[in-house]
Amino acid sequence: MQVEQLTAASGQVMEGPLLITPQMFGDERGFFFESWNQSLFEEVVGCPTNFVQDNHSRSCRGVLRGLHYQLQPEPQGKLVRCPVGRILDVAVDLRRSSLTFGQWVSAELTAENQQQLWVPVGFGHGFLTLSESAEVLYKTSGYWSKACERSLHWNDPDLAIAWPLGCIEPLLAQKDADAPELAAVIAAGEVFA
Repeated sequence: MQVEQLTAASGQVMEGPLLITPQMFGDERGFFFESWNQSLFEEVVGCPTNFVQDNHSRSCRGVLRGLHYQLQPEPQGKLVRCPVGRILDVAVDLRRSSLTFGQWVSAELTAENQQQLWVPVGFGHGFLTLSESAEVLYKTSGYWSKACERSLHWNDPDLAIAWPLGCIEPLLAQKDADAPELAAVIAAGEVFA
């Protein structure tokens, strides 16, 4: 397993999110790799992590999901992978005390590279489907909670996320289209310490 810290657009290395590349074994029959190992994962992230829920989504090209996060008492860390297709996966730092607060990192997760993005508690998360369709699997460290769930606007100019949309408009859920921008989220106190 190879682990890499990601760099924000500002050039700063962001503490928290990690890009994990599994060791793959392949031959003419296909491939094999270990997609989850609790003890190795905890060694990599440096703390115990208990995943309580697995989620699976399928999206067509141009679907943008996010940016989602959950506040206390049910915050969620997410371990995301894309076993079918290709996505751009994005994490936004929502920790007020962080040097990279309000900055983002991204990784292209694909069926070919089998990479996983660890999005810890304190980050907003979203992805854009780049292939004709994509399936996304992710483990969460907290249960989904309607009362704790929040969204951040995907196209907030203060975030300036470089979504590779070209000239197309993304397909959004209504809650994502209506999500507040970072300034409103800060004013409402809906960020992390």
